[in-house]
Amino acid sequence: MFILYYAIALIVIGIDQLTKWLVLKNMYIGESIEVIPNFFFITSTRNTGAAFSILEGQMWLFYVITVAVVAGIIYYIQKYAKNRLLLGISLGLILGGAVGNFIDRLFRSEVVDFVHLRFGSYDFAVFNAADSSLTIGVVLLFIFMLFDERKTKEKIDRKNGPHRS
Repeated sequence: MFILYYAIALIVIGIDQLTKWLVLKNMYIGESIEVIPNFFFITSTRNTGAAFSILEGQMWLFYVITVAVVAGIIYYIQKYAKNRLLLGISLGLILGGAVGNFIDRLFRSEVVDFVHLRFGSYDFAVFNAADSSLTIGVVLLFIFMLFDERKTKEKIDRKNGPHRS
C-alpha cells in the first residue's frame, strides 16, 4: 500500500515540475494568458517566499522546514498509513507538493507560480500544481482526522457501554 502513496507524490512532483518547466520555457515573467475569460489565467510569476509571499527571501528557513516536514510525512506514512487509504493519499499529496516547491527553491532560489484566478475584481494569489496538491492534501488530512476521531470515539463508547447521566 505504501507504494501507492509514494507514487502519488512522484506523480505530483512530475506534473508540478513539467508545468513549471513549460511556463519557464514559453513565457516571460509577468506574461499572462487568458484561458477562461475574466476567471482563469496562466500568469508567469516567481515567489521567493511562502504562500502569499510571506517570509520572502528566507530560503534557509524553507530548506530546514521542508526537510523536517518531508521526514515527518515519510515517518507518518510508514507508521500510520498502512491500512488507512485516506491518510496515505493525503500524506502523499502533501509530500509531493512539499518536494515540488523544494526543488524550485533548491535549484532556482524561487518558486515558479502560474495559476491565476480572478473572482470579479479580486485577484487570488498566483499558485502552482505543488501548492494545489498541498492544499488538497491538507483538506483530505483534516477530513481523515474528523472521521478517525469519530471512529475512535465510537470504539471507546462501544467498549465502555452505554453512558448514564
